Amino acid sequence: PAMDYAALAEAAADKMGLYRRDPGGWRGCRSTVSGRGGEEGQGRRWRGAAAEGFTSPQSEVSVSWRPSAEFAGNVYRGEGVLTASPQDIWECIKPVAGGLRTKWDQNVKDFEVVEAISDTVSVCRTTTPSAFMKIISPREFVDVVTVKQYEDGTMLSAATNVEHPLCPPRPNFVRGFNYPCGCFCIPVPGEPDRTQLLSFFQTDLGGYLPQTVVDSFFPANIVGFYSNLSKAVKGLKA
Repeated sequence: PAMDYAALAEAAADKMGLYRRDPGGWRGCRSTVSGRGGEEGQGRRWRGAAAEGFTSPQSEVSVSWRPSAEFAGNVYRGEGVLTASPQDIWECIKPVAGGLRTKWDQNVKDFEVVEAISDTVSVCRTTTPSAFMKIISPREFVDVVTVKQYEDGTMLSAATNVEHPLCPPRPNFVRGFNYPCGCFCIPVPGEPDRTQLLSFFQTDLGGYLPQTVVDSFFPANIVGFYSNLSKAVKGLKA
């Protein structure tokens, strides 16, 4: 039977709402500190997922985690406020063919829409380059992706893994699986040029990776996602 892509997308979006509203059980693991000493903040000793986090009032992005209820791994939460309007942030992250994501996100080598299900739902394939000093070989992910806009101006992109007849596994990629994941672009009241970006990453990288590699990769990667996005948005205005 064909997958009910629209229902799977809706369920992923619902889960993002649940994660957003559920503050419990998240453990901090990494923050970057803006201003002087920013690099020190990023280089703060990070000792795998068990490390107790630190936060700072000038924190640009904080990353926390908790065990996933979807698979035998973690769900990661990234949170930060970026100096740009929600529209500009959305322009950089929206999941569309020919979008900007492949230009600034070092983890997205290629992004293609395999099938448009509706105006707001599509099946997409993402390929990623090798990472972590080539310990992690290139991956491919096939997801159903949905976009939503809420009354307060918040925009959400949510996704989860699916199978699609046009996307059999390819020999030179390891197939990874995104469990419900997404990004909220949330307006900051009274500050039209600031946006709260709340993101949830829940990925099984597949293959045979040591858990220590996985646990180190995601927090560093999420910090990189925020800093590269921040630069990309500045570039939009240049």
